[in-house]
Amino acid sequence: MTRRRRAAVLLGLALLLGGLAASDVAGREAALRRAVGPTVPVVVARTRLAAGAALDARHLALRRVPARFAPAVAYASTAALAGTRAAVTLQAGEDVVPSAVDDGNREAGAPVRPGERVADLVARGSAELIRPGGRVDVLVTREHGDGGGATTVALEDAEVLAARAAPAADGGDAAGARVAVSLRVTLRQAVYLAAAQSFARELRLLPRAAGDRRHGLAGTTVGSDLR
Repeated sequence: MTRRRRAAVLLGLALLLGGLAASDVAGREAALRRAVGPTVPVVVARTRLAAGAALDARHLALRRVPARFAPAVAYASTAALAGTRAAVTLQAGEDVVPSAVDDGNREAGAPVRPGERVADLVARGSAELIRPGGRVDVLVTREHGDGGGATTVALEDAEVLAARAAPAADGGDAAGARVAVSLRVTLRQAVYLAAAQSFARELRLLPRAAGDRRHGLAGTTVGSDLR
């Protein structure tokens, strides 16, 4: 084999290996995007902001994060914060959530009574039926080691303080519709719901009829075998 032909063969081999490597990287990136899921815009602080600082475009930025990692209730545009101020100190890059915003219409602090807390969560449910001022029950489904599962009425008659549609975790259609809500709860309930978002297979919100304040089902559990 002549030197020129050997060089041509080596060049062709290098180009082939380069193409295979690029294809492998592209495939890995696509797989990672599928695993992470769709992204959503979230408003963050551009720099450190002291309490009382104006929340305007100069001090805010948008970043896109996977929907599963986004705050349950967040702002998707800086325009939505026009005329507001920081209710607490925000660090650079920190998500701007409703509890950190003072819109001038309420006293500093969360819109709850002493002893209550605001619990933010994302669960399956209809954003058309679950709205601020309404009430919901919260169902928690957990998996068993044998592959089965059980669904429990974890919370009854919780007041909805804020609600918005959230992207489906798998990018699916309305059958997997989810809603991000802020609920008025006790501290104990808030701790349980925060843990449930980590250990539960699914959280589901059941909207209540107006005026329905009946209780008594909390703790009711049904297994996957309906026993």
